[in-house]
Amino acid sequence: MRIALFVTCLADTLFPEAAKATVRLLERLGHEVVFPPGQTCCGQMHVNTGYQAQAVPLVRRHARVFDPYDVIVAPSASCVGSVRHQHAMVARRAGDVRLASRAESVAGRTYELSELLVDVLGVTDVGAYFPHRVTYHPTCHALRMLRVGDRPVRLLRAVRGLDLVELPAAEQCCGFGGTFAVKNADTSTAMLADKMRHVLSTGADVCTAGDSSCLMHIGGGLSRLRSGVRTVHLAQILASTERDRAVHERAELVVRS
Repeated sequence: MRIALFVTCLADTLFPEAAKATVRLLERLGHEVVFPPGQTCCGQMHVNTGYQAQAVPLVRRHARVFDPYDVIVAPSASCVGSVRHQHAMVARRAGDVRLASRAESVAGRTYELSELLVDVLGVTDVGAYFPHRVTYHPTCHALRMLRVGDRPVRLLRAVRGLDLVELPAAEQCCGFGGTFAVKNADTSTAMLADKMRHVLSTGADVCTAGDSSCLMHIGGGLSRLRSGVRTVHLAQILASTERDRAVHERAELVVRS
């Protein structure tokens, strides 16, 4: 299958490993991944902060760039949620019915990674190996907007060597919420403290999720606590193999010697 990668701004600028892992994983499963070079921000930030008119050109570009592809994937429930639930709405409010129709068509072919793997490709065991104790945080957009359900958990359960532990109060927001964390810093920090407490109670080495934005928020807090708990994107776990671990161990031996 030929799959277009919608990389997202955050992956492109801050967390490229999530995007690279998505490509490695899908190619390992035998699919062709293409990167449409004309893609830019999907406009979610503009819409969420009330600048819908400014988001229209971004929606128009996104629809034009991704319209040629039958299947589109992004390692972000947040951005996929924007494409599905905001793009056509923004176009209609701007009076552009044709753009709204095109945006709806693209949205219907756009998937969050776990949705693509389970629903479209029909796999839960992707041949991954990740020997760590892991807890999963279902981000708000994944849980409430896309309703990905247990798809990420099913994928994680099939990863060899992985010890999956349930996160208490998993459905609670981590407090990031994009600009919410900036505009309501005190509330965001209190929510983060609750989330970190629950993560630490699991005894996990790694906290994973399908959104780099939430992992950035949680990971920053855990780092400041010097907890030793890492945040790793779901795509990176699913892309990991025993061969990767062997290569990493050999590299460590070379460095030590």
